Amino acid sequence: MNQASQDQAQRDQRRKQRKPVDFDAVVTDVITDQPFGRIGNLSATGMLLISPTAPQDEAIYQLRLPLPDNGSGSGQVHIDVGVQEQWHDQAASADLIWAGYRIIAISDADATRLHAWLEQPD
Repeated sequence: MNQASQDQAQRDQRRKQRKPVDFDAVVTDVITDQPFGRIGNLSATGMLLISPTAPQDEAIYQLRLPLPDNGSGSGQVHIDVGVQEQWHDQAASADLIWAGYRIIAISDADATRLHAWLEQPD
C-alpha cells in the first residue's frame, strides 16, 4: 500500500462513529494488571483514553475495557483488546494526557459485545 492509500485508510478509520462513555470506564493493562487510563470515547476501531502518563509512540498494549452489561445483572462486562498508540497530547489539565489508540486485535466474542454496546442508544 502506498503512502497516499495508507493516509486515506487512516482518515476513513478515524471517521468511524465514536460513542462517548457515560460510566466509570477504568481501563486495565492486562500485562501489569494496573490501571492504564479512562475511556473518553470508543468506536469499533479505536478509542480515546485519558491517562496520567504518556504512552510510548506507536506502542502496542493489551488492555481490558469495561462495558455496561446488557441485562445479565452484573453491572459490567469486560473485553480484551490489543491496541496501538496513534497519537497523544497534553490535556488541558497539566497532569493528564489524551491518547488515541487503534484496535488491532479483538476476539470475535468481544467484538460482538463491543458492537452491541455501540449500537445502543446514547
